Amino acid sequence: MKSKKIYLIRHGQTDFNFQGIVQGCGVDSSLNATGRAQANVFFETYKHIKFDKVYTSVLQRSIQSVQKFIDLGIPHQKLEGLNEINWGTREGKKITPEEDAYYHQVIKSWQDGQVDLRIEGGESPIDVASKQKPALDHILAQTDENIILICMHGRAMRALLCTILNYPLSSMDYFEHENLCLYELNYTGSMFSVSKFNYTKHLNDLK
Repeated sequence: MKSKKIYLIRHGQTDFNFQGIVQGCGVDSSLNATGRAQANVFFETYKHIKFDKVYTSVLQRSIQSVQKFIDLGIPHQKLEGLNEINWGTREGKKITPEEDAYYHQVIKSWQDGQVDLRIEGGESPIDVASKQKPALDHILAQTDENIILICMHGRAMRALLCTILNYPLSSMDYFEHENLCLYELNYTGSMFSVSKFNYTKHLNDLK
């Protein structure tokens, strides 16, 4: 497989993010004003990069975050494998203290290695990694795409980074993220390395 440079970003802020409401793959929310501003400054910072392709999940917050690149005429493909984890019965709900305790119990179980544990009504980290594999294989197989932009979601991005960097899924929470953060990755054709980790300098003027 050919070498690539990959700009991997999390989508911009939504009202659900701001209000602490669980989204997941079952909630197709839009960017709020802050998220749109984040998308704008990311575009202004990186519009000089000659991206060969833009990949997003099928969810609109992901697409809206890179819409200005798409509007430049850069080819765009939506892949369901880049969707967020399914948070099951917690999707669309604001976390109460009781539910927050359950959520953190599940996260702790994942950190302890129980990565096949599904959150109630939803997915496990293994489920997420499994659905990502065809998407990742497809992206890496495109020999004419040398510089690509991928926009996806927080928990799913953590799982993907574990996979490509050969970390166990129990290490997901090592990969911190903020809305519209950047992970800049280099792929040699056989292995990945990270040159920017949860990078947010482009957002400084918004803070």
